Amino acid sequence: MERKVRLIPYQVDAVVETVAEVPKGIELIQAPKLWEKSKGKDITVAILDTGCDVDHPDLQGRIIGGRNFTEDDNGNSDIFKDYNGHGTHVAGTIAAVENGVGVVGVAPEANLLILKVLDHRGSGQYEWIINGINYAVEQKVDIISMSLGGPEDVPELHQAIQNAIAKHILVVCAAGNEGDGRDTTDELGYPGCYNEVISVGSVDLNRRSSDFTNSNKEVDLVAPGEEILSTYLGGKYAKLSGTSMATPHISGALALIKEISNKSFERNLTEPELYAQLIKRTVPLGNSPKLEGNGLLYLTAVDHLKEVFSEKLTTQVLSS
Repeated sequence: MERKVRLIPYQVDAVVETVAEVPKGIELIQAPKLWEKSKGKDITVAILDTGCDVDHPDLQGRIIGGRNFTEDDNGNSDIFKDYNGHGTHVAGTIAAVENGVGVVGVAPEANLLILKVLDHRGSGQYEWIINGINYAVEQKVDIISMSLGGPEDVPELHQAIQNAIAKHILVVCAAGNEGDGRDTTDELGYPGCYNEVISVGSVDLNRRSSDFTNSNKEVDLVAPGEEILSTYLGGKYAKLSGTSMATPHISGALALIKEISNKSFERNLTEPELYAQLIKRTVPLGNSPKLEGNGLLYLTAVDHLKEVFSEKLTTQVLSS
C-alpha cells in the first residue's frame, strides 16, 4: 500500500523560548473549571502523529510509551522522536503538566501513548496509520487522536477505525484545512469524514469560524484552532493554527469527561454514551452545522443548565 497520507497543512505563527500561562484555547473551552473534578488521571490517549519531544519539560511524566511505524531512524520501532514539531504541539495541548511554568494541557494528568505514523516530513503511508490504530487497540487505550488526513477513502483505514470503535475507543480526527469559509461547498478529508469518528472543526479565539476549516455534514463540533500555544521542539513553545490544533482540545476534553462520567455512572461508559456526554457540553455559535456541527466545546455547559433550571424551580416554588 504505497498511497500517502500527510499532515493536514497548518501554520506556524510563532516560536518562543519561555512562557508561563494557561493557553487561551484551554481557557475558552472551560477546561480549568473541571480540574477539581478531573484532570484525566488514568485515561490514556494515543497520539498518531509525527512523534514527540519526550524530553520536553512540560511533558515529563505524561508519556507512558510509544512506537515508531515510519522509516525514520532506520525504522527503529523504539525511537519515536519528533523531527517535525507537529506531534509535540498536539501532545502539549492534550496533557502538558500543571507545573507552574510553560503551558498546561486540557487534561494535565492524562497518559500519552506516542505512536509515530508520520515521518520528519509529515508524510506517511496508510499502512503506518492502520498499524498505529491497531497497536493502540491492542494497548487498550481510551482515546485515539489523529490530526492528519488525506483525500482518499481507504477501506482498510476505515475498517481499522471501525474496529477501534467496536472496542469502545473514542477516535478523534481533524476535519481538515481545505475550507473556503463557506458552508455551500463541501471539503472532504479522511479519516475525518468517516461517520464513526469525532470530526473536529476550528474556530478562532473569538469564537469565529476559521476560514480554513472544512465544511461537510460529518463535522461533529468545533474547538479553538488558531494561534494555539503549546509545546514544541527543543523544549520550546509555539503558536500553531489549523484543525490539527483544534483536535487535541477535544481529545483532552474526552479524557476529563470519561473520568468524570465513569465515576458518576459507576461503570465504564460505551463509546456512544461518551459521545453523548461530549455533545451535551457544546454550545451553538449560529453557524451552519456543516461548519460547526453541534457547536463549540464548552465543558461547563451542563453546569450552567443545572443553574438555570435550579433558579427556575426556586422561582416557581416561591411564587406558588
